[in-house]
Amino acid sequence: MTSQPTRSRATLPGISSRAWEHPADRGALVALRKLKGFDTVLKAMSGLVNERTTRLLLLGTTIRVDERQFPTLHFLLRDAARVLDTDEVPELYVRADPTLNAVTIGLDRPIIVLNSALVDLLAEDELRFVIGHELGHALSGHAVYRTLLDRLINLTGVLNTIPLGGLGVRAIIAALYEWSRKAELSADRAGLLATQDPAAAIRAHMQLASGGLMGELDLATFMAQGQDYLDSGDLRDSVLKLMLVEKTTHPFAVVRAAELRAWVDSGDYAAILAGAYPRREEDAEAKVTDAARDAAQSYSSAFESSQDALGKLVHDVAGVAGSMKIWLDERLRRGE
Repeated sequence: MTSQPTRSRATLPGISSRAWEHPADRGALVALRKLKGFDTVLKAMSGLVNERTTRLLLLGTTIRVDERQFPTLHFLLRDAARVLDTDEVPELYVRADPTLNAVTIGLDRPIIVLNSALVDLLAEDELRFVIGHELGHALSGHAVYRTLLDRLINLTGVLNTIPLGGLGVRAIIAALYEWSRKAELSADRAGLLATQDPAAAIRAHMQLASGGLMGELDLATFMAQGQDYLDSGDLRDSVLKLMLVEKTTHPFAVVRAAELRAWVDSGDYAAILAGAYPRREEDAEAKVTDAARDAAQSYSSAFESSQDALGKLVHDVAGVAGSMKIWLDERLRRGE
């Protein structure tokens, strides 16, 4: 871990997780939060014994972060909690693992686990982003959908033996994978709010994509590469890109970097830092219909602005369908 000079970051008093949640992620989360007792049932399905086992395993095989063990990581977690204004600070562990990865687990008491490779290779501001990302997962309650996804994946083996029995479940799983990918974009935004340094957030994704070879990389070229991926190809490439991410829980690193840049460029990031964001005290009044509308607008805007062939095709077909509906409505109104 490379130490960097620290600087003061703005605290966001009372900020709701809805401030950083991607519209497609927020729509599902608002709906789930309206289902009273859903998380209780899911916790029962998961089995709190498993969570206790996991925590005991971490206590026995990893390093728990505190003021004396990995004190820099301890400070970064506490400071991210200060910025996102939460008293609910998950436990943080470092495990011996050569892969660049981190995870937030647990429904009852979220726990953040960092692989040792991350701690070894990432600079302090990049680690701040990663820790803020994982804290965002915890505050949004993303463990709920991940647990549901895992349970449904386990069910597919049984349902595949029944003719047509697994089709409905597979459709739900596909939707949950898409939700998972959007949740990663949400957590990236939380990480950016925690670090308040867009360049550091992009560098973290460059590290993940390269395996930590930051000295050989260029930020502008990496961003251009991501745009090439998003814009490249004809309809065949568009279908191939859908197939590549069909069963992945995370978007590609170049896509995540591009999405973060787009969020910054939209002005939403600056507005939040200026204090324009939803508060936790308003969460109970959040409407599912509003969240669903925002999600639909998000997908529509993404298709409209996309240079991707499939995106353009879907947008054009939707436009034609909308025009036909207006024409038919007008004819029916006139009685023609």
